[in-house]
Amino acid sequence: MKPSHIIVLVVVLVVVFGASKLPDVAKYFGQSLKVLRKEMREFHDEDSASRRQTVRLLCARGAGACRGPPSGEQSRPKGTGRRPTTGEPDARFPIPSTAENAT
Repeated sequence: MKPSHIIVLVVVLVVVFGASKLPDVAKYFGQSLKVLRKEMREFHDEDSASRRQTVRLLCARGAGACRGPPSGEQSRPKGTGRRPTTGEPDARFPIPSTAENAT
């Protein structure tokens, strides 16, 4: 957002809510964000706990969830968030030639 957009937004808020109501509106907005973050954190914690429980149950039953990738497959390098590359371009995402970019 550009500074001019922020100024216009503030002017519109003052006109709509009035200068005396803006602190209350900001307070309620902040409280709503706090509640939303708390709920998202609790949801994430519950989801993580249920995943761990599922993996424990599958491991106890010998379903193979505790083992690594099947032989011959590479696992994803830790910390990069990307698959290992082979040095060849991916066919799903072709790189356009410079001739196509000129038009």
